[in-house]
Amino acid sequence: MQFRRCRVLVTGGLGFIGSNLVRRLTAEGAEVTVIDPLVTGCGGKPFNLEGLERQVEVASCSIGDAAIAPLVERAELVFNLAGEISHIHSMLFPERDLEINTLSQLRFLEVCARLNRGVRIVYAGTRQIYGVPEYLPVDEKHPVNPVDFNGVHKYAAAQYHQMLSRMGRIDAVVLRLTNVYGPRMALDIPCQGFFSTYLRKALTGQTLDVFGDGEQVRDPLFVDDAVEAMLTAASTPGLPSRGYNVGGPEALSLNRIAAIVSELAGLAPPRRGEFPADRKAIDIGGYRTDSRKIEAELGWRPRTPFAEGMARTLDYYRECLPSYLDPATPNPPCKLAHSS
Repeated sequence: MQFRRCRVLVTGGLGFIGSNLVRRLTAEGAEVTVIDPLVTGCGGKPFNLEGLERQVEVASCSIGDAAIAPLVERAELVFNLAGEISHIHSMLFPERDLEINTLSQLRFLEVCARLNRGVRIVYAGTRQIYGVPEYLPVDEKHPVNPVDFNGVHKYAAAQYHQMLSRMGRIDAVVLRLTNVYGPRMALDIPCQGFFSTYLRKALTGQTLDVFGDGEQVRDPLFVDDAVEAMLTAASTPGLPSRGYNVGGPEALSLNRIAAIVSELAGLAPPRRGEFPADRKAIDIGGYRTDSRKIEAELGWRPRTPFAEGMARTLDYYRECLPSYLDPATPNPPCKLAHSS
């Protein structure tokens, strides 16, 4: 698919991954409309699309609102990135997470199926649905056993996409993303995962903490690689599968990740600490993605080494940190007012 002059709808387009995707699409010549109500705690920020105000239409409504109908009807392609990502917030406010990640998704997909039958939809899923891995690397056949409400609700939304596709009402593909990092990640919202915490501390000169023995592995995925996976899934005709795991190029221990970030930021070596109780309860241990299926079927693979991607990320925030973080409050408490 050529994206030039393609009418594209991006939900959650003011957020971290969404805004990077929108910038890439506009660079490709697409006509982009964004739906993002800037729900508290979900990471949306108008600054993420600074400079594109005249090129991108932004609708400040929920994907579950009736106002989305004309936007859906005219779209030739949909990237569905709306949602809450915080696992801790989902445990504190499960009904809020249900509304954002499941009920709103169902309403949105019903509108898509009714007004734009057969439209291609790329949904940003999560590796969190697998829970504690039974084996590594985790492939698409791994049992689904989420450890928090966020994983349960995201899995339900993914199933809506796939069920409606089997019925021929939409043409969706679910990408289960691992830990994505990069420019435009929210830094001023608590409980958004360890990468936002590490970046927040690194940029304000604080020593990083590693919980437990630090030997748990992750395969960080640079946001540009995640965007490329989405564009590849969007442009592949006759998709051979409806779901793919999407991971980073290398498996690194948390000790190694923290050491690389600390070195790049000029910090003291990371310190070891005990798991806070709220995090320990939903910790999945080590995780590594098996991305061979998407490489074999769609030709995508991650290309950005972690040290390179993190250096580019830190450079970005050094130039515009005040737009992402108030230096006076570099460590916001992990609390969130109940809001849908």
